[in-house]
Amino acid sequence: MGIQELLSQYGDKYIQALFVTWKLTAVSFVLAFLIGILITIMRVCPVKPLRWVGDFYVQIFRNIPGATLLIMLVYALPYLNVVLSYYTCVLTATSLIPAAFCSEYLMAGMNTVSIGQIEAARALGMSFGKILKNVVIPQALRSSVLPMTNLLVATMLTTALASQVPMNPTDLTGLVSHINTRAVGGVTAFLISAVLYCATAVVIGQIGNLIDRKVRILR
Repeated sequence: MGIQELLSQYGDKYIQALFVTWKLTAVSFVLAFLIGILITIMRVCPVKPLRWVGDFYVQIFRNIPGATLLIMLVYALPYLNVVLSYYTCVLTATSLIPAAFCSEYLMAGMNTVSIGQIEAARALGMSFGKILKNVVIPQALRSSVLPMTNLLVATMLTTALASQVPMNPTDLTGLVSHINTRAVGGVTAFLISAVLYCATAVVIGQIGNLIDRKVRILR
């Protein structure tokens, strides 16, 4: 089946699948970002048990395959009488894993903040929370724009996990499986999805570079 024939038959489904992928990417990244900030705060706080929990989270979810986590959420949780929708399972898997990498990028950004600034904040009587909120985290975020851009692209690619469960409507990768089970889409079906993934990644990269040039801290 050629590209024109595929687009004539499934063009509307490709557009719908693209929007599903975008939605999953946006929601997953926002959740991962919020969880990542929380985990990072735990990893640098003075309370040792919280630091242990934060480090444990990163070590676990940084090293667990996404497919494995999704299988656990879909097929293992029901044995514990916890049944989640396929959408929720995919969203959870594509948020928890990027959150670990988000924390690592934020920690690297925090390392760019000089000790002198933190000591000055302490000298002014600022609490630990205020130092993080007003001094450390803002600079860490500005130093982490490009890594976060890469994380957003990685999160988008991770949403392909949605193809492993019967979601409706499906994502770009799931649509390819849908097409190839009903017609001979072959490599062409994959090619169209790949082009849409690449185009989205290029746009994300360009926006990330623009933001980085505007907020970059010159040292």
